Amino acid sequence: MQTQRLLEMANQIGDFFQSYPDPVEARKDIANHLKKFWALSMREQIIAHVEAQQGAGLHAIVGEAIKEHRATLAS
Repeated sequence: MQTQRLLEMANQIGDFFQSYPDPVEARKDIANHLKKFWALSMREQIIAHVEAQQGAGLHAIVGEAIKEHRATLAS
C-alpha cells in the first residue's frame, strides 16, 4: 500500500481519538486500533516511515502512539 494512503488513514484514526481528554489513553487506543484492524505489513510500513521520516505527514499524536507502542504494533 502507498505510504501516503497509510498516513491519511492513520491521521483519520488520530482525528477520532484526539478528542479524548486523556492523551495517554488516546495514544494507547490509536495503537490498539492499528493492531486490531491493520495487517502486520501495514503496521510495519508505517513504523518504518516513523523511524525513517520522523513521522512526517502524521498528526503528532499518531506518531507518538506508534513510537510508544512500537513493540506491540510490530508483532
